[in-house]
Amino acid sequence: MSIFAYDPSPFVPFRDKATLERIRRITREEITRHPNPEFRIRVVRDADVEFIWISDMFYRIHRSAEEGRKLVLILPNPAFSYRKLAHLINRFHLKCPHLHVFIMDEYADQDGNIAPETWPQGFMYQFKKYFYQEVDRELRPPEAQLYGPTTANIGIYGQMIRDLGGADACYSGPGWTGHLAFIEPDAPEFDADLEEWKRMGPRVVRLSPFTIAQNSLHGSFGRSGDLALVPPRAATIGPAEVIAARYRMDMNALTIAGTHVSWQRLMTRLAAHGPVTPRVPTSILQTLPTDFLIAESIAEDIAPDWETAY
Repeated sequence: MSIFAYDPSPFVPFRDKATLERIRRITREEITRHPNPEFRIRVVRDADVEFIWISDMFYRIHRSAEEGRKLVLILPNPAFSYRKLAHLINRFHLKCPHLHVFIMDEYADQDGNIAPETWPQGFMYQFKKYFYQEVDRELRPPEAQLYGPTTANIGIYGQMIRDLGGADACYSGPGWTGHLAFIEPDAPEFDADLEEWKRMGPRVVRLSPFTIAQNSLHGSFGRSGDLALVPPRAATIGPAEVIAARYRMDMNALTIAGTHVSWQRLMTRLAAHGPVTPRVPTSILQTLPTDFLIAESIAEDIAPDWETAY
């Protein structure tokens, strides 16, 4: 059989061919093995990933209420999932005056102006729609305790978290580039060696073309590949906020609209078993106490499927 060798395209953020070949060969049986025992990789049923995440948030809200202390969470944007958290809060009549939430990222325009919370595709808009407005009025946290990046506060967003004593938990999931929040591997705003990069805080960044393509498939943008509809930049927390959180959970369970197709099957392996590098931002979790959840569909072996097209 003839060999056809080639390099990845120059715009691919992580391009080490030997590492990528090793990553592709990681099997379902091998995927949970890691030298850092505090980086806890678990493979669970696809439907259980969301359940574990929602349960963990509810547990922390409930426990901190019982203990009479505030709770600070950094949250991503699986918008409609927050309805389930709201349902639990309502069902158990759990009052949440102690809850503080920081949205980890938000879209911005070409000039770095961050989307207002009145924009329907915005992350704060969706969080308030699917969580805050779903919680019974007498149980809600004060609306002023829901924070999102804005043009006015992005320069102090990290300090706002620190002023509350730091984040008790940070929840995330890798994007197609391996980004964590919108910490992109190819954003010039995060161009630094590893040690400097780990100290970087919130900022507005240029979104990767891969992220724009990924998000153009989201229902909020019409799930039609409309690249021009996705904003070109975004505000995001930095690696410093992820590292400083007292607890981390990363969720790897994305498929294309419930099909068997997923770009996360490769990226999950690279984030969990590749080098720790700003070129794969989620890889920083390998060095930190983290619950790293992988859905069965993502953990399955990578192999050609000659009868499936895109």
